[in-house]
Amino acid sequence: MKRSLLMCLVLAAGVSNVAMANADLAKAKNCMACHAVNNKILGPGFKDVAAKYAGQKGAEDMLAQKILKGSKGVWGTMPMPANAQVSEAEARVLATWIMTLK
Repeated sequence: MKRSLLMCLVLAAGVSNVAMANADLAKAKNCMACHAVNNKILGPGFKDVAAKYAGQKGAEDMLAQKILKGSKGVWGTMPMPANAQVSEAEARVLATWIMTLK
């Protein structure tokens, strides 16, 4: 069931209305407090993240884990805290959305 839901969410990410909804999810989960799509705030812009990991196998999974568990030292000295508001499925949707940005 969980895998089916995840697959549906990933497939739906290709639809423009869903892509817009993913930006709304990023806002709802407070991602936009530190990130913007086009430019750095406290953390890197999502387009910069997508560019850094473009073409890397497993990038979406890796980003989903960073969203869930946090990260430090990748984009400078400021750590990214874990986002306890985000479920695993939401983290995967956000990571997939970020990797579609160009």
